[in-house]
Amino acid sequence: MQSRGEPKDVLLMASTIGPIDAGIVGALEEAYLAKTGVLVRHAGAGTGAALEMAKRGGFDLVMVHARALEEKFIAEGFGLDRRDVMYNDFVILGPASDPAGIRGEKRATAALARIAERRALFITRGDNSGTHVKEKELWEAAKIKPGGPWYMAYEKGASGNAPTTRYADERQAYVLMDRATYLTLKREITLQVLVEKDPDLLNYIAVIRMNPAKFPRANAAEAKAFVDWLCSEEAQRLIASFEKDRYGDSLFFPNSDEWRRNHPQG
Repeated sequence: MQSRGEPKDVLLMASTIGPIDAGIVGALEEAYLAKTGVLVRHAGAGTGAALEMAKRGGFDLVMVHARALEEKFIAEGFGLDRRDVMYNDFVILGPASDPAGIRGEKRATAALARIAERRALFITRGDNSGTHVKEKELWEAAKIKPGGPWYMAYEKGASGNAPTTRYADERQAYVLMDRATYLTLKREITLQVLVEKDPDLLNYIAVIRMNPAKFPRANAAEAKAFVDWLCSEEAQRLIASFEKDRYGDSLFFPNSDEWRRNHPQG
């Protein structure tokens, strides 16, 4: 255990906002600093914006959750060695009155189709964040191009999931949101979980190191050490227990290759 003081090294990570807002990013950074003396700092943005920031240089790794964008980022040579770290899931939130009648629907695509058919107000982040990318994938799977007055992009959607959820609550609208955001806000909002536990709603969060061949100033060795630790038993157990007692449910679930290998039953 390292003593507090000046860090022996610093890493900079571009991270999607949801895990930051939920607190897991800060908890992992603090645990790693205490263990190694290496300070990990983050800059938050939606996944699409986080990857664009990283492309401009100045970062050592990214934490994101949109597989198609991640694979494109690696294919273009910006990053390497994508590794799963954790997951949670998305839910569809809506008002208790449920004007579209989606409560208990097993398939998210069927719920979205009903929302579109009823022209019930739906709030989207609209910012190419991981949450927005997942939402777009679901609309596409439902063979629907949402638009019109009922489909509203929150003008401050890029500020994150929590502000978007609060806005949807103010408007008593439907919204696709990650469960961790809902759990951290459920005591202050009236929106309810209406659709959940569809496999299509799983939300996988991964880390990607910047490619040192393209970014020679990136701290490649320390980035690899941090990623290795994130995937280790120690960090994965921290993820599994994070805030579970406080909220009565898990915000995130461990998902590294190492964890799945050592815990095949989850």
